[in-house]
Amino acid sequence: MSRRKPLPPLPPEGPEPPPTPDELGGELGAVEIPVDGNLDLHLFQPRDVKDLVTEYLWACRQKGVLDVRIIHGKGTGALRRTVQSLLPTLPEVEGFQSASEADGGWGATWVRLKPL
Repeated sequence: MSRRKPLPPLPPEGPEPPPTPDELGGELGAVEIPVDGNLDLHLFQPRDVKDLVTEYLWACRQKGVLDVRIIHGKGTGALRRTVQSLLPTLPEVEGFQSASEADGGWGATWVRLKPL
């Protein structure tokens, strides 16, 4: 009877642990968002949506991007309601509407900003 060598330990199951703030080079959770007129809210916590949308629309307007698509997803409609209830309170918003099916249907909202 021969003896087998012990197997190496298995790697832990599950995803890698999240990076530390030092590994990210600063604040944990800080994300650089391209100001290109498309904001996908799937990447963010619902509690951050109002501030995020407000800041993003401001940045778009500063860059002259006046037509903005906010992607909130279809889901339960909670994010859509949050976004669409916020938009009329922002003075820089000229108007908004649900996107066409080609642009995301009721999972996205088009926003028209007033020029500077």
